[in-house]
Amino acid sequence: MENARRQFLQQSIGSLGVLSTSTLFDSARKESLIAEIHQAIRSNPGPNDEEFWGLIRQAYTVSPQLINLNNGGVSPQPESVQNAMIRFYQMANEGPSYYMWQVLDQGREPLRRRLANLAGCDPEEIAINRNASEALETAIYGIPLEKGDEVVLCKQDYPNMINAWKQREKREGIVLKWADHQLPTEDTARLVKGYTDLFTRKTKVVHITHVINWNGQVLPAKAISIEAAKRDIRVVIDGAHSFAHLEYNIPDLGGDYFGTSLHKWLSAPFGSGLLWVKKSRIEETWPLFANPDPATPDIRKFEALGTRSFPIEHAIGEAIDFQELIGNKRKQERLWYLKNYWSTRAIDIPGVSIGTPVSPDWSGAIALLQVDGKEPSEVSQALWRDYKIHTVAIVWEEIKGVRITPHVYTSLRDLDLLVKAIRQIASA
Repeated sequence: MENARRQFLQQSIGSLGVLSTSTLFDSARKESLIAEIHQAIRSNPGPNDEEFWGLIRQAYTVSPQLINLNNGGVSPQPESVQNAMIRFYQMANEGPSYYMWQVLDQGREPLRRRLANLAGCDPEEIAINRNASEALETAIYGIPLEKGDEVVLCKQDYPNMINAWKQREKREGIVLKWADHQLPTEDTARLVKGYTDLFTRKTKVVHITHVINWNGQVLPAKAISIEAAKRDIRVVIDGAHSFAHLEYNIPDLGGDYFGTSLHKWLSAPFGSGLLWVKKSRIEETWPLFANPDPATPDIRKFEALGTRSFPIEHAIGEAIDFQELIGNKRKQERLWYLKNYWSTRAIDIPGVSIGTPVSPDWSGAIALLQVDGKEPSEVSQALWRDYKIHTVAIVWEEIKGVRITPHVYTSLRDLDLLVKAIRQIASA
């Protein structure tokens, strides 16, 4: 009987052709893990339920040789997302011009609907791009402006966006006006005033970074957008570090344009992103890549990229599945809990401070570690050299420190070691 069962299994695997034995076992392991997570969610696990979050950790393939606390740059993907991308890549290679254009390309519309559902918006306002820079530069270069028109932004914005606006300034003679925030802060009025004090009748655009990447400061994007709307000023929102991290719907922020990378907090494949454009602004906005009708009101004009990585696009769907499995609210609460877990312990160490707000209304997973008398690079290098903790040193517009960014797979054991390391470094 046992030999017959073994022979049947071997014949079944052989008949599948493209599926190896390991693929079948990996699939079975994934299904078992997902079933366990579903079962655990029924008990409504909180941010401190380590048994549940231990299951989430198992869904990733992170290295046991290091502790990755630089998830703010780019996040690893759950194994299911990796496998999906490989599967679609292999499919495309069986007959690229057929499978890419006649099979995989046809899946963009269902994916658009799923992204729109996650973003809380109309699918006809979502374009699938490769990262936040592409999405936001589509808005930055696409908004019709004339010489002398003013754009308000802040010195703590992301360099790619700053440089894009500076290029328009050089080429077209627009005028850039700079807010300079003193961070961290939980003062809404002061942050809003930093922009509105610069508004004039010539101001046409305000650029807002929802979560400052340098230190994790959340800006009151909705309050700033409300003030801009009163003056008929277009609003561009950089959501690279807030989408799938904080719980909100994109339209509720009050912007006209929103761009984000999906390979950060959604844990989608590297090189995936989205652009949201308010429907009333699509027609007037020039596409970044040439389109047969640049004035069309169709959001798809912002996807005229040519040959792209269809496997990357399609595997975004697996990342959405994983995000929805955890739940937006549960994920945000866990990320804030992790940040608070290590930072509240570290701040009790003499000479240590945290350059990020404490409140969940003003922060998420990202926090800035500061050690008196030590340069950020010195601290970051010591964390790696002595503890194999991967972080990033930050020095930008009066923001100095080491950015610590856990993700949902990060364990409290990892963070306990981080605190131990900080204590040792601060006392050295």
